[in-house]
Amino acid sequence: MKFSIQPILENEQYQLIPLQQGDFESLYHVASDPEVWSQHPNKDRYQREVFSTFFEGAMESGGAFKIIEKSSGEMLGSTRFYDYNKEDNSIFIGYTFYGTTSWGKGINPQIKKLMLDYIFQFVDTVYFHVGKDNIRSRTAMERLGAENKGEQEIAYFGEPSRINILYQIKKEKYEKI
Repeated sequence: MKFSIQPILENEQYQLIPLQQGDFESLYHVASDPEVWSQHPNKDRYQREVFSTFFEGAMESGGAFKIIEKSSGEMLGSTRFYDYNKEDNSIFIGYTFYGTTSWGKGINPQIKKLMLDYIFQFVDTVYFHVGKDNIRSRTAMERLGAENKGEQEIAYFGEPSRINILYQIKKEKYEKI
């Protein structure tokens, strides 16, 4: 089945728009706050050179989005689809981050719902890698109904390996939520 991993997705308040090269400065403005990465395994992504590598990986993934608040036009952060596996009929969602002004406002569950509602038209399983010590993101995964499948050592694009927790949501479970 053919499908896009970079469609435009939106609800009443937010849009996921394909990330483009010209978005670097705006997205780096959001990412340049060290607090954004405080619980992330790669805590130095607020540094321009490190973020540049992250952004390059986003562009190469072919599935990266900027997250836009519709009422203000403000860029809130980024997320992406990646590593589609045809044999397993699965895909990952991740590399998600928001500026601190977006924290605690219920934005992430809405963004994940947009992504899951879309992608479950095409795949049976969605996976997420979450840094072992990223309590905020691990809590978000559990609230979504994702199942903890254990630890994995993961090397993000151009970055050293880190211990992550692999989370999984199956289509049939998601449809019941």
